[in-house]
Amino acid sequence: MKRIRVKDFEIGGGTPLFFIMGPCVIESEASTLKTLEGLLGIASALKAPFVFKSSYDKANRTSVKSYRGPGVKEGLRILKKAGDEFSVPVLTDVHCVQDVERVAEVADIIQIPAFLCRQTDLIVAAARTGRIVNIKKGQFLSPVDVKQSVDKALSAGNGDVILTERGTSFGYNNLVVDFRALPIMRSLGFPVVFDATHSVQTPGGMGASSGGDRIMARHLVRAAAAVGVDGIFMEVHPCPDEALCDGPNSIALEDVKGIVGELMEIDSLVRRL
Repeated sequence: MKRIRVKDFEIGGGTPLFFIMGPCVIESEASTLKTLEGLLGIASALKAPFVFKSSYDKANRTSVKSYRGPGVKEGLRILKKAGDEFSVPVLTDVHCVQDVERVAEVADIIQIPAFLCRQTDLIVAAARTGRIVNIKKGQFLSPVDVKQSVDKALSAGNGDVILTERGTSFGYNNLVVDFRALPIMRSLGFPVVFDATHSVQTPGGMGASSGGDRIMARHLVRAAAAVGVDGIFMEVHPCPDEALCDGPNSIALEDVKGIVGELMEIDSLVRRL
């Protein structure tokens, strides 16, 4: 499997589990930096490779009235400050081609949202920046089909690709995880991440917003680590019940240390087998 360097650590190819964590969306500069500081403290104490994630604009919210974020200019300013001041790699998602170049100036990893994983122009534009591209497998795709998205990035001359599993649509307002997807996707030769929090989301399950069951995230993520995976994605908020986006399926900051510690132990065991 391909190894990819992210600032001062490598991912994939038998390296230790790494973690992508942060609030779903930037709510304010102060809250974003405070959450990052807490996460970085946990990651440093556990010696866990860590990428900070947050979004400057959530263009795929259920309702037109939902909070989307501060926008590209202010959002990227905050993300740049986060990366520079805390010396941490940053991941954020893009929803339109015109944002890609600006995002590439700030983000170490550009994320293609699950709903947009077949958007050729978006994937190619992200890959052409030379940044690492994290492609989230759509809820409507089989794990084998994600190869077509990978090929779009490769066509732009960029092989630094990560694949993320986030569950599969199961009827209306529900997702299920087929853990066979993890080894299948890894067989493509690229690092694979399991998204613990979006996998327990109930899309549109609250009418004008999505619901979720964060309690189940801890169980699913243990299973993913046991099956074998390269990274874990968790949306984290200091007070999920007050989050402006994805609160029902976000992990409370105070619970992160215990979860990360458990997963690192499982990963260490799996890599010795």
